[in-house]
Amino acid sequence: MVDLSTVGCFVGGAGYAPLTETSLRALVSAVPACRDLLKGDPIDWTIREVGDGNLNLVFIVAAGADGVVVKQALPYVRLVGESWPLPLDRAHFEHEALRIQAAYVPMHVPKVYHFEPEQAATVMAYLSPHIILRKELIRRVMYPRLADHLSTFLAEMLFRTSDLGMPAGAKKVAQALLCQNTALCKISEDLIFTDPYRIAPLNRWTSPELDGIAVAFRADTSLKVAVQELKWAFLTRGEALLHGMAKAPAGSRQPRLR
Repeated sequence: MVDLSTVGCFVGGAGYAPLTETSLRALVSAVPACRDLLKGDPIDWTIREVGDGNLNLVFIVAAGADGVVVKQALPYVRLVGESWPLPLDRAHFEHEALRIQAAYVPMHVPKVYHFEPEQAATVMAYLSPHIILRKELIRRVMYPRLADHLSTFLAEMLFRTSDLGMPAGAKKVAQALLCQNTALCKISEDLIFTDPYRIAPLNRWTSPELDGIAVAFRADTSLKVAVQELKWAFLTRGEALLHGMAKAPAGSRQPRLR
């Protein structure tokens, strides 16, 4: 049974600040497993900010060939800026998701060394030479075992965290706790199931070339009804514990979900 007793703990606080090289060295060096891995004087560690996503800061802290990744939530959408605030507690829910996944499919998720609630930061294994799967797909790189590994991850998680795989009481407690991650859910609710079919501030398209298609989307009643049925399912059919956001770094042997 996965222990969910820590869900909902305090994240962020008066001491929160975006990580710098100095604070990163202090954070990582205070984790015994990281000190054992990286060795040497923290001042000699190399630090790179490599985040290419929309939300978070991502750092690689390395000593020679060894390294760890530190992922820190920002109190806003990184791609947009402070005009789109996001709660820091999403970092806690992501950490809990990784912890639950590690209990069931440890071979397909990175090892987590430490979670620092006040800084909304997770320290995890550095997967090298893994890169973001999206980039490899764009380059048309083939991974023969990709379908096998992703389907195994999904099958194990969807079954083991469903009412078929968990005691009913534990499932309800887990749902009640993890459904507090409302901010990230709302991004999907709005950007996938709502905004493309109406006039919305974040909508973008190539104008005037695609103006007609945009108008057709907004005027297509059958399409909007079908999409709202999908949105209803997204909102109401919580059959398993899902984090709702994943990245799949791919390497020579297998992808990992984070």
